[in-house]
Amino acid sequence: MSKSRAPKSKEAYESIGGGSPLRRITDEQSEALKKSLVSKGLTNVKTYVGMRYWKPFTEEAIENIKRDRITRLVVLPLYPQFSISTSGSSLRLLEKIFREDPILSAGVLQHTVIPSWYSRPGYVSSMAKLIKNTLESDAFKDAPDKPVVFFSAHGVPTSYVSEGGDPYKDEMEECVKLITNELKKIGCEGYKHVLAYQSRVGPVEWLKPYTDDTIRALGNKGVKAMCAVPVSFVSEHIETLEEIDQEYRELAEENGIEYWGRVPALDCDEVFIDDLANAVVEALPANAVAALSDITTNISNNANLASNMDGSEIVPSKSSVEELLSVYDNLDLRIPTREFMYEADDVLPFVAVAAFCLFLGIQVRLGMEGIFVPGGGIIPSDVPPILFQ
Repeated sequence: MSKSRAPKSKEAYESIGGGSPLRRITDEQSEALKKSLVSKGLTNVKTYVGMRYWKPFTEEAIENIKRDRITRLVVLPLYPQFSISTSGSSLRLLEKIFREDPILSAGVLQHTVIPSWYSRPGYVSSMAKLIKNTLESDAFKDAPDKPVVFFSAHGVPTSYVSEGGDPYKDEMEECVKLITNELKKIGCEGYKHVLAYQSRVGPVEWLKPYTDDTIRALGNKGVKAMCAVPVSFVSEHIETLEEIDQEYRELAEENGIEYWGRVPALDCDEVFIDDLANAVVEALPANAVAALSDITTNISNNANLASNMDGSEIVPSKSSVEELLSVYDNLDLRIPTREFMYEADDVLPFVAVAAFCLFLGIQVRLGMEGIFVPGGGIIPSDVPPILFQ
């Protein structure tokens, strides 16, 4: 499939300057996260970026963690919402690495996983402020009505949710509710909003409504202004710069939507990064936290719980790779292999603290702590076009 899409991929990358900024931004996020942790008293921190389908690969990051004798690890995917096709796929790879490596299988590397963090206050408030800034920008100063806030999320096959037990749809809907509630708190009243899913490929049904169909429907209803929000992406890449900024904007204009604005990705937003650092501190193994007596920030241990609208927990907020995957194994649910459906242009970044794609290593009296940040979950979307030929 990736070979058949090579010409389109090449054209898409050329339209945004010949390459994606994803890897550069992920490195910058890694460094910013490290600095924030240092400011909280975690000195001697090291970060490691790892990706699922492109360099630096997850395997390479793990080897570097072993080389540096990291003994405690926090895995933090850079996907705000958990999906079995993104974070779950990478967790399966880690499980395999941990099981087959003679050193890691001996249990010398303690680790925890933060499977999702869409409900973190720093993420929610940062997203709301970016949306507010865009709504109040010159893009809409002449619009006859308030723009529709259009949340566009990366889609997944419907079967992942209905048959595979994927919490992605529930988490995404809850995420949008949290952000829109925050918008009202900061003075953005009276805006309508909609959630749709983009980037579907292949013959199977994906989560609906589809972004392109929804744009057409809104245009037919007379909507003249739209504020696009890339709610599942935390860095600029091909799906924000080309798919949203170019393809969907053109589609909107073709359907009578005259005023368009797009909310920028979070990238290295200070509040966002600082709250991710808080999540990392909260997730450190208990004995490591006890040794870090110079950490003085007051962080709520419950701030990063992923919850349904009724308050019930969707995905455990902190657990090991094995514990998290056992939820699916015990229920005989299948975490699919992403490659069977996704192609070289379908990639999301993802960060792991102390043992996943992006790692931060912290040396204390008890040993060395690490934070692993997976820096490209479905990386095919942001590798140079030449790789797909």
